[in-house]
Amino acid sequence: MSAITNHLPTAELQALDAAHHMHPFTTNDDLAAKGARIITRANGVYLHDSEGNEILDGMAGLWCVNIGYGREELADVAARQMKELPYYNTFFMTTHVPAIALAKEIASLAPDHLNQVFFAGSGSEANDTNLRMVRTYWAMKGKPTKSIIISRKNAYHGSSVGSGSLGGMTPMHEQGGLPIPDIMHINQPHWWAEGGDATPEDFGLACAQELEAAILQMGEDRVAAFIAEPIQGAGGVIIPPNTYWPEIQRICDKYEILLIADEVICGFGRTGNWFGSETLGIRPDIMTIAKGLSSGYQPIGGSIVSDEVAAVINSGEFNHGYTYSGHPVAAAVALENLRILQDENVLDHVRNVAGPALAEMWNGLGGHPLVGETKIIGMMASLALTPNKETRAKFAADAGTAGFMCRERSFANNLIMRHVYDRLVISPPLVITPEEITLLGQRARTALDEAYVQMKDLGLLKAAS
Repeated sequence: MSAITNHLPTAELQALDAAHHMHPFTTNDDLAAKGARIITRANGVYLHDSEGNEILDGMAGLWCVNIGYGREELADVAARQMKELPYYNTFFMTTHVPAIALAKEIASLAPDHLNQVFFAGSGSEANDTNLRMVRTYWAMKGKPTKSIIISRKNAYHGSSVGSGSLGGMTPMHEQGGLPIPDIMHINQPHWWAEGGDATPEDFGLACAQELEAAILQMGEDRVAAFIAEPIQGAGGVIIPPNTYWPEIQRICDKYEILLIADEVICGFGRTGNWFGSETLGIRPDIMTIAKGLSSGYQPIGGSIVSDEVAAVINSGEFNHGYTYSGHPVAAAVALENLRILQDENVLDHVRNVAGPALAEMWNGLGGHPLVGETKIIGMMASLALTPNKETRAKFAADAGTAGFMCRERSFANNLIMRHVYDRLVISPPLVITPEEITLLGQRARTALDEAYVQMKDLGLLKAAS
């Protein structure tokens, strides 16, 4: 694959970016003063910037480039589909082959009771679909008062008005009048930060039982669904205690509450199975998908719907949809991505090669003086930064100060890690090799070392009182 080498100088590109491009989740004035890093090409697990640096992408783009960068097969499929049928909608009693084939393939990979797919352009759109679908489902069953959807604090389900309301991130709710009505949030199962003196098992059970308390408070006749990520991704790779999900499932079953598993990050191999629900023993009524569905090569998302829910929704007109639902080029690319995942045994690689190597490397960082906890499942991992391992103390400095400093040192050492407040998270491409994992670990440790020295010099290694 040839690279574009005749781009403008970095400073000129940064100036144009600042003048015309508004970035998501960014203080754009600050970025303009600093200058954005210009990514020009990518291959495998590496990015290249306009200054010629080779960067190991420990985040697989935005949790999505599961098969790695530079797969010409996907480019070839996209070009072929653009020539044959570049676009048509699935409204007005029409369909097309890529949407049919992709829906069939997704259904074959999903748990047996999930056999229909409503396509969207992103995870945000898919969760907006879910919000309307579960409310419509109950209304069509003669229970229109079942409209409340329960979610969790610090959950991420997208950034549109609907999906942003479903999520539980306070900074998002502080802008734009979120959340919309009939959405409530219970506590997250984040033992490290919020478990206090409880054991992880007791804490996980107590967090799950908050769902039951919320249902009883609002009334079973008012609660439509519970939505959650199997593992909270953008919230900091929060892996719940093993007591959590069995209790959640019991409660949903007992009170006839639909369970929506947001698989946007966990799906398509990230946890070592096709879906995080399989890894954690969840039996959802709807699964939200995106990201790894196409490895980020095309924007596409969707909702995989259970036979029971689909039977009700399909019996009437569901007044909902998107111009690009099941876009033929995106669907064709996603289908080829799924073929590669299967034909190249990528999930076996995660379970037997990359996953164990990543776990050994990541858990080895637990001895660093800044690190209080390491957590990993499959190919997503986090570590908690703390000034005191024994007490799980927070820093006296503003939340996120330590995490941001570590992230900056990581970027400076040509490794993409993300910080969520004072947690560092990674989610590398599933195809990463043991040798590349070793390099990732070396750069991560260097970033931690440099941040530790920097924090020590600035007097920031103090625990909050």
